[in-house]
Amino acid sequence: MSGVTRAEIVVVAVAELFRGDGEILASPMGLIPQLGAKLARSTFEPDLLMSDGEAHLMTTDGVVEGWQPFRKMLDTIVPHGRRHVVMGANQIDRYGNQNISAIGDHARPAKQLLGVRGAPGNTINHRTSYWVPRHSTRVFVDTVDVISGVGYDNAAKAGPSAQKYHDVHRVVSNLGVFDFTGEDHAMRAVSLHPGVTRDEVAAATTFEVDMSAAETTREPTGEELRLIREVLDPKSLRDREVPA
Repeated sequence: MSGVTRAEIVVVAVAELFRGDGEILASPMGLIPQLGAKLARSTFEPDLLMSDGEAHLMTTDGVVEGWQPFRKMLDTIVPHGRRHVVMGANQIDRYGNQNISAIGDHARPAKQLLGVRGAPGNTINHRTSYWVPRHSTRVFVDTVDVISGVGYDNAAKAGPSAQKYHDVHRVVSNLGVFDFTGEDHAMRAVSLHPGVTRDEVAAATTFEVDMSAAETTREPTGEELRLIREVLDPKSLRDREVPA
């Protein structure tokens, strides 16, 4: 297989978010996060649990091996950090604060979005990563207008109880992969996707990002490409979200 697209690169980058998670609940929100989580489960993380609602638990052969009541999931998994959430972000800042609530003054916003929903609980109870399909200065901002998901600076202000499970892991965008291992947990580039330049990332980000150690995001293996193209997304819906 050849002609690897940017969409396939980011699916693999999202899959890599789950590497090493083991037997944990994956909560991927949106098409690309779902494809990435399914790819991880189909290859290097077979123990990922892929449903966070009421569901039958099935093997890859379609055999029912258990039942997961929604209330039991809330009781046993959600409060105890055994979950990796991948959410979107309308805004995100250098310390990982995320906004999906409103753009502008919260008292009179210019745009009303989803509301904070489960973002605060996700970020203080679980490992959380973000998927951003269009990396731009409208998303990567100096300060988010509303704190929905809690970043490192605000988790520190809230004290040890808020920091116990707080783990904003990485951000995957259409330009690269970023973590928060910079000074004072500032955003740092882990890798840039093939063909993306440092100048391109800098121009699309309001704040300065350390790119000194950025590598090139790996391309899919032949088997990963087969799974993406033939099994997980045969209709190529991924290319609508991340154009080539």
